[in-house]
Amino acid sequence: MKFLKPDYVFEVSWEVCHKMGGIYTVLSTHAKTLQNLFADKVIFIGPDFADVASNESFMEDETLFCSWRKHAVEYEDLKVKVGRWNVPGSPIALLVDFNPFFVRKNEWYGKMWEWYGVDSLHSYGDYDEASMFSLAAARVAESFYLFEMKSKGDLVYQAHEWMTGMGALYLQHQLPQVATVFTTHATSIGRSIAGNMKPLYDYMQGYNGDQMARELNMEAKHSIEKQTALHVDCFTTVSEITNRECRQLLEREADVVLPNGFEADFVPKGRLLGQKRKEARARMLAVANALIGTNLDDSTLIVGTSGRYEFKNKGQDVFLEAMSRLRGDDRLQRNVLAFMAVPAWSGDARQDVKQRLDRGELGSFPLECPVLTHWLHNMDDDRALGMMRYLNMMNQRDSRVWVVFVPCYLDGHDGVINLSYYDWIEGCDLCVFPSYYEPWGYTPLESIAFKVPAVTTDLAGFGRWVNDTCGHEAELADGVKVIHRTDGNYWQVAEDVKNVTVQFAGFNEVQVTEVRKASAALAEKALWKHFIKYYLEAYDCALRHRDERTK
Repeated sequence: MKFLKPDYVFEVSWEVCHKMGGIYTVLSTHAKTLQNLFADKVIFIGPDFADVASNESFMEDETLFCSWRKHAVEYEDLKVKVGRWNVPGSPIALLVDFNPFFVRKNEWYGKMWEWYGVDSLHSYGDYDEASMFSLAAARVAESFYLFEMKSKGDLVYQAHEWMTGMGALYLQHQLPQVATVFTTHATSIGRSIAGNMKPLYDYMQGYNGDQMARELNMEAKHSIEKQTALHVDCFTTVSEITNRECRQLLEREADVVLPNGFEADFVPKGRLLGQKRKEARARMLAVANALIGTNLDDSTLIVGTSGRYEFKNKGQDVFLEAMSRLRGDDRLQRNVLAFMAVPAWSGDARQDVKQRLDRGELGSFPLECPVLTHWLHNMDDDRALGMMRYLNMMNQRDSRVWVVFVPCYLDGHDGVINLSYYDWIEGCDLCVFPSYYEPWGYTPLESIAFKVPAVTTDLAGFGRWVNDTCGHEAELADGVKVIHRTDGNYWQVAEDVKNVTVQFAGFNEVQVTEVRKASAALAEKALWKHFIKYYLEAYDCALRHRDERTK
């Protein structure tokens, strides 16, 4: 069957030109592939809440759609900037100011209740901001369709996450000619169940999404997510494990599963990759030596973990437990330096660390709190720091395993590490992501794309994809070790992570080279050139369902 192809695709997300998490990676890496397919007919819409001059990812271009932009600003009171997103492919991006929509906030919420039964009564936190942006983005798409496309042709509007659901529903009601796609990257209620220490997987069939939303004070977010999923032309999610949540908690199965791919353009080639890896390792070792007062050399095994600060969901608790156990394993014959790069409530970069680094000093004694690169605003309450204290993992100089907590975004300008996130990955020997709740899992995919073998679990969508691709429970020799995880085997997962680390630490140079090659080969199978077909299937699904409902 030949897919129906839209004339324009609009992708809408809070993370367009705004790096926060995995969705940014999804959009920024598949932009080039879509741009190749649609040639400036794929347009990304994001929020405009930063001065353009300070937003390095957005390049304003006043020559693009100048007539429509003038019309939108002067006659429709839409404050929108037009330009290009500074990522491979340089796609067109629209940044919209959503602040004017707050004036009619209650009116909009009333319409959503009237049209679709969306319950915004118990909203709080970021719900209002997200909803006003969502409506503003939809109005921009509506204006573009009516003015630039003359109400003709096929426009597919893809909304990512609950934060953009209200706009998809607005278009469904006000401009039924537009085909709508909604993608949930993680159900809000599923994430909340997992984050509140409730067993998500063993009792999945017993959960009612609406009931749990009331219990966990998630009614507004769950309501907009559920109603958007139920009413759009094509509902999608990112993995089969999350689709299971959708069936149970949102009461709709995904029409298409959209696995997350990667773009090879982000990975340095040949000698450049080797050089950047060497430089990153030198910096990471220097930071550790400055903190601890040691002289760790290049023979040190560097193990990393990263991601959003969801201590249980992302397996950061398991990571620390495994590193603690590693200290007592007599099989370990190498020093291990574990980096935990997880943005927390960080303050300034530590001046005492910077001084040692600037002077090139190793130091003859550890600094105060030698596990932190940046001071935290909540030193007494931070979960990772508290667990390190409990486990007595405070980087004693006579240890063989040290942990460095980097509680800030790695943008290359943090003041201590001063490496971008991808450069930091290149400096690691092994990356570990023992997730409990992980709809996809970009971090291990990014890791192997840079030829760094990774550890993940079969509760991650990516982990299950790896197992399916390999045809067995993946081992380090496959480039990714996939550990079996359940609601109740926390201690076994920590032991498994420890054992995998010991195993990798014992590899010789030839074995390491082979594992790195396997990582790269597996990553190649997850490039967007292989996965973009699922997006084309979703567009086709949306257009066909649009045609059915508008007969």
